[in-house]
Amino acid sequence: MSNEQEYLPKIAMSIVAHPDDQDFTIAGTLAKWAKAGCRVISVLVTSGDSGSNDIAHDAEHKPVLAKIREAEQQAANAVLGVAETIFLHYPDGELVPSLELRRDLTRLIRKYKPDVVVTGDPSARFYGNEYINHPDHRAAAEAATYAVFPSAGTRLIFTDLLEAGYEPHNVKRLYIHGAEKSDTWVDIRETIDIKLEALKKHVSQTDTHEVDKWIREWAKEEGREKGLELAEAYKVMILQKDE
Repeated sequence: MSNEQEYLPKIAMSIVAHPDDQDFTIAGTLAKWAKAGCRVISVLVTSGDSGSNDIAHDAEHKPVLAKIREAEQQAANAVLGVAETIFLHYPDGELVPSLELRRDLTRLIRKYKPDVVVTGDPSARFYGNEYINHPDHRAAAEAATYAVFPSAGTRLIFTDLLEAGYEPHNVKRLYIHGAEKSDTWVDIRETIDIKLEALKKHVSQTDTHEVDKWIREWAKEEGREKGLELAEAYKVMILQKDE
């Protein structure tokens, strides 16, 4: 896809598993769209309540950690210009792409009617030889993908939603980050600093503290194929063409 005229949605929805997932990956794009007038909705399937290996923390600490991480995500989203943040409170580390989760995401897509949904790659298990993709990432991405199609636009899937007044909605484009082969690049030179500022709001997560160097390296790597200085790369499914 040519990047001479980057696509700008009027409404976009980000769907990720944990607080900070969005800010490591797609925050530059979301900030760029928000600055251009797009209404961005951020959906967190879990609240990251398992995101600590501190020996002082036990199961009773999980609700406390969830509140901390939700507050951090709210702060990050304020930096990005996100219009609304939604937590679905599924258990961190135990996520599966269930029908219940797909129904919840379908309801949100029908409610907010985004032109674009942005999520991860449900098929990605390994990145290089040092990172195994978290199963929650894959589960959230799979449920999001199938909520986009076929569930959100098909009238007689989840008829309880229809009875509750949630009419079908067809998402125009699905942006998949972290795919093996990208076909769309978003230039984030103007929003890389916003992305870094948002990421540093996740104070409870030690891997967000000294991120400048490697986030910029990732952005350079993702932009290299298209000759862009700093970019976020996607595989984009064009599900409905604009008239």
